[in-house]
Amino acid sequence: MNAETSRSDLRRADGQPVRVLVVDDEASLAELVSMALRYEGWEVRSAGDGMTAVRLAREFRPDVVVLDIMLPDLGGLEVLSRMRAETPELPVLFLTAKDGVADRIAGLTAGGDDYVTKPFSLEEVVLRLRALLRRTRVAKAADGSQLVVGDLVLDEDSREVSRAGAQIELTATEFELLRYLMRNPKRVLSKAQILDRVWSYDFGGQANIVELYISYLRKKIDAGREPMIHTMRGAGYVLKPAR
Repeated sequence: MNAETSRSDLRRADGQPVRVLVVDDEASLAELVSMALRYEGWEVRSAGDGMTAVRLAREFRPDVVVLDIMLPDLGGLEVLSRMRAETPELPVLFLTAKDGVADRIAGLTAGGDDYVTKPFSLEEVVLRLRALLRRTRVAKAADGSQLVVGDLVLDEDSREVSRAGAQIELTATEFELLRYLMRNPKRVLSKAQILDRVWSYDFGGQANIVELYISYLRKKIDAGREPMIHTMRGAGYVLKPAR
């Protein structure tokens, strides 16, 4: 951990990366989720149908599964049943249709641990999985739950933020935006990247919402202090330690 930045990753008890199996027949969606989880430092495999998912679960031995309820062959509930027959305590996060209330109830009744509805933000999936892994004690944070950039500290568990020891109150969206910036210190992030990670992978709004929330953050993080959030004209935004 260097002096300017730190980031905690959940890891297995043996110190190895968390293993996640992503099951969804929408290849583009499965790849988006897989990319977000690899960014966490986790090892990821994906499957587009139920039979492949059951086979991969046996071979890959995942720590947690992201499982779409609607699959072209077995269906998510049957896949869950077969996986749990071999690994009874395997945590599962279901993906469900926005209006699939019956599916969500059926999934949780069948033993699913949590669910998110489509369309969802990638950040939400990551947060749900982190919470699920901690709750089921499959993995633990290797270095606590703090992100640190210069004198700015963000605690992912308590959701507290401070700069130079002074507490800063943020809304839920401001917190997610700051977290994304702090996970990528000194890296220029485009508006499109920020929209994708903080709001939703298929967010249909305008990029000016990013400008608006950056201005909110600046008023709380940089007001009266050496600025940490910088605009790179034509490129995006970057957060770096104050000099």
